[in-house]
Amino acid sequence: MTQGNQSANLIYTHPDCAFSAAAKMDFRQRKVDYVEIDVSIETDKIPDLLALSKGERITPVVVENGVVSLGFKGGS
Repeated sequence: MTQGNQSANLIYTHPDCAFSAAAKMDFRQRKVDYVEIDVSIETDKIPDLLALSKGERITPVVVENGVVSLGFKGGS
């Protein structure tokens, strides 16, 4: 995983969310670097998640190459 890069791929996660785990596994399988933001630990990042999700309290929120996706529906 990369750290501290504004252009980094991000995955906002929660430990109780199976879809968050699936999204992270997909990134690892595709060998895509990402920064995980666990909102149960980094609670100060919840406003960022809400801004990206237009107010929805959902995980994962994935930002890949500048494209925001809500939830995870499986790899390609």
